[in-house]
Amino acid sequence: MIRHFLSLKDLSKLEIDSIIERAIELKNWRNKGYRPNLFEKKVLGMIFEKSSTRTRVSFESAMIEGGGGAIFLTNRDSQMGRGESIADTSRVISRMVDIIMIRTHSHETVETFSKYSNVPVVNGLTKALHPCQLLADLVTYFEFRGSIKNKKVAWIGDGNNMCNSYIEAADIMDFQLIIACPKGFEPSGISEKNNCKLVKSPCLAADGADLVVTDVWASMGDESEKKDREKAFMQFEVKQEVMDRANADALFMHCLPAYRGLEVSKEVLEGNNSVVWHEAENRLHSQKALIEFLLNSSNG
Repeated sequence: MIRHFLSLKDLSKLEIDSIIERAIELKNWRNKGYRPNLFEKKVLGMIFEKSSTRTRVSFESAMIEGGGGAIFLTNRDSQMGRGESIADTSRVISRMVDIIMIRTHSHETVETFSKYSNVPVVNGLTKALHPCQLLADLVTYFEFRGSIKNKKVAWIGDGNNMCNSYIEAADIMDFQLIIACPKGFEPSGISEKNNCKLVKSPCLAADGADLVVTDVWASMGDESEKKDREKAFMQFEVKQEVMDRANADALFMHCLPAYRGLEVSKEVLEGNNSVVWHEAENRLHSQKALIEFLLNSSNG
C-alpha cells in the first residue's frame, strides 16, 4: 500500500512519535558529521505552484544529504501549467520518481495527485493545511521541552492552513489549543471534542501557555487583502506583554517569513523564548524522517 502524507491525520500518534524521535536522531548525527545514505538512488519530484524558500531548500537538502536527488518543477516547467490534467501529470511523474512533494493552492490538487500516483505524495502546503511545518514544530517542541501531551498551546492570528494543522495536531497529540483570531478570520471545525477553544484576545489565549505560535496575517495569495488584514489584526500582534501571560519557559514559534512589528514584535522574535531558527532548521530533519518513513512503509 502506498502511504501518502496530505495531512497529519494520515499518520497515527505512534507513527508521529516515531518520526519525531527519528528526526532528533538524524539531527544529532548530522551535528556530529554523520549523514547516512538514507535515499541512495532515490529521486524526489518537487512540484511548486506556490514558491517557497524553506520548503524547497529543506526537501532538496534532505534528499542530497541522504544520497538521493531532487527535481524542481514549477508551472513553467510542466504541462500542468499548460492544461494537462492533474491525474495525467501524476500518472506520468510517479513512474519516473520515487516520491513526490507538491506545494499548491487547492487541497483538492494534492488529493487528486495522490489518487493517481504510484509513489508517496507529500503535501508541501495547500490553502487548507501545512502538515510538514507541523511536524517540524512538534519536533522542535520535543527537542526543547519533551512531550507536548497535556500542554497548552496558544495560536494567535489568522485561522489559516497552519491553524488548521494545529487543530489536527491537538486532536492527535492530545494537547489543548487556544485560538485567538479577529472576528471573521476564525478557522472552521473548532470544538471541545478536538481539544480546541476560541477566545477573543491574544492575552487570553497566551494565559498559562507552554507554546505560543503565530503566522503572517496575509498568506501567499492573500496579498490583495494585506492592508485590510493589517487593520483587522492590529490587536493580535504577539508582543512581550502577550508572552508575559504565558508560562515563564514557554516557547515562541513562527513558521516564517516573519514581519517584525506586525504579527510579532522584534523583542519576541529575537527573545530568549523564541526558537524560530531551530524550528526552521527542523524542517530538514523532520522531512528526512518523514520521507524515510513513507518510502519504507510504501515498500511493504
